[in-house]
Amino acid sequence: QVQLVESGGGLVQAGGSLRLSCVASGLTFSNYAMGWFRQAPGKGREFVAGISLSGGTSAYAEAVKGRFTISRDNAENTVYLQMNSLKPQDTAIYYCAARYRPPIAVVRSSDGYTYWGQGTPVTVSS
Repeated sequence: QVQLVESGGGLVQAGGSLRLSCVASGLTFSNYAMGWFRQAPGKGREFVAGISLSGGTSAYAEAVKGRFTISRDNAENTVYLQMNSLKPQDTAIYYCAARYRPPIAVVRSSDGYTYWGQGTPVTVSS
């Protein structure tokens, strides 16, 4: 069966960095667009970043643009989220998601994704 396993979350001070990883199994990774979402306590799940099948196209939420970078390694079935200049408002559970060959390069809506990981928590202290 399809599995997405995130790792790399933790506690970091404001201004610090973290790199999240999401390893996929049970699917042909290069056929899936990937996304990162987050959910803060008491809030809904929101789009953070997305990347196309080949990695040639990416998109970001305005709140993280210029600080976060999404990338993927299709040979390793892994998508990454490099998070720099972290802020307390970045505190959330971060989820990766996969969508089979979407009609557009990057899918921003959570409804557009089929498979989800279990999430990894990120806490940014001030």
